[in-house]
Amino acid sequence: MRPLLVLATLLLNASAFAVKPNVLLIIADDLGYHDLGFQGSKEIPTPNLDKLAAQSLVCTNGYVSHPFCSPTRAGIMTGRYQQRFGHENNPAWLPQDTVAGLPLTETTYPQLMQKAGYTTGAVGKWHLGAHPQFHPNKRGFDEYFGALGGGHMYFPGTSGGAEYNIPLNRNGKDEAQTKYLTEQFGDEASSFVERHAAEAKPWMLYLAFNAPHTPLQAPQKWLDKFSQITDKNRQTYAAMVCAMDEAVGGVLSKLDATKQRENTLIYFVSDNGGPNLQGKSGSNFTNNSPLRGAKGMVYEGGMRVPFFVSWPAKIKPGKYDQPVIALDFLPTSLAAADSSDLTPKNLDGVNLLPFLSGEKTSAPHDTLFWRTGGPGGNNAIRRGSMKLVRLGKADPELYDLATDIGESKNLAAEKPEVVKELVSAIAGWEKGTIAPIFESPKAGKPAAKKKKK
Repeated sequence: MRPLLVLATLLLNASAFAVKPNVLLIIADDLGYHDLGFQGSKEIPTPNLDKLAAQSLVCTNGYVSHPFCSPTRAGIMTGRYQQRFGHENNPAWLPQDTVAGLPLTETTYPQLMQKAGYTTGAVGKWHLGAHPQFHPNKRGFDEYFGALGGGHMYFPGTSGGAEYNIPLNRNGKDEAQTKYLTEQFGDEASSFVERHAAEAKPWMLYLAFNAPHTPLQAPQKWLDKFSQITDKNRQTYAAMVCAMDEAVGGVLSKLDATKQRENTLIYFVSDNGGPNLQGKSGSNFTNNSPLRGAKGMVYEGGMRVPFFVSWPAKIKPGKYDQPVIALDFLPTSLAAADSSDLTPKNLDGVNLLPFLSGEKTSAPHDTLFWRTGGPGGNNAIRRGSMKLVRLGKADPELYDLATDIGESKNLAAEKPEVVKELVSAIAGWEKGTIAPIFESPKAGKPAAKKKKK
């Protein structure tokens, strides 16, 4: 009987080891690089994210694939540079437009996770197309609750532009906003975690806050905590970051209470850097230091973001210094789900697990690319520690990020051979891209009133 007992024990242990992890992807919106405690902020306390970061592998060279909103999300949803399929701009809020959105030709992250045996859910901001064909339920999510556009008013009954006042949406049906939006998104995410805790199937949840994106609106309880900040815009922004941190804390508490935390793979990023928006005082209310630039720019402040990965069962906490990008989430999740065979061959993202575990000591990526404005627009490329920036037809700039994270010393004149090599690499990469298939809404023109020809 003893050999049978040993065999049974081994089988049980193997079964437990093979349980697929849940996957939780948390995205902040327009978050400043320095505006979290674990990123060095002394002004904005974020205890829940700080605690999670301490239990995670913090990627100190973590990037998203674009310096503004919708293209970054398109990259995350496909694991591919969004320039490959023309999603290089923000889609206007045009429910009749069948082009302005994540192309239907693209296979999505949640569709692949469904094939891997997952229940998939999305909560929060979508911003990947307003036409019904682009709805999250049509792109691989079993459940959806959130705001379908590029932003939303935070308090019920607050007036704003058409896109920011559309009803919230639950699985294709309008639903009323009942409370401060960040709190409501947190509650919905916690509910998803609890409802699926006892199911045999693992789950994937895409939790996309619109905080701390404008409009600057925050609950009074958080504003009161920052009464010492004299810049009212900075005060409100700080309060919004704390409200998001509290919502994340609620979701983590639900994971703990349902005993799912140990085997949940969590990613956290911002969709881009903090915007360079001037408050009434003339000061910028987001803090991207020590980086140069801001949202929309191809300097580091545009797309280098707070970034960590947590999986207590498999990944040891600490810091990881090699460059990684949010395109990696899709193949990493499939590998964690023991479903690497489902990984499409055309991805730009890679499976990070062997790198984060220390099994592989090389860099996950030889080269990373960024572009805004289509061919002939602004480009950036990073290879090793060298970063080249080319703004339109201007002369290329070259920086060594190992010694100059703030991109302050242009080395282009000193290293012409590196400039030539990286400019050539951009040209090679661009051969695999296309021009944008839709344009961003023009500032000052209400997108809802524009009609696509």
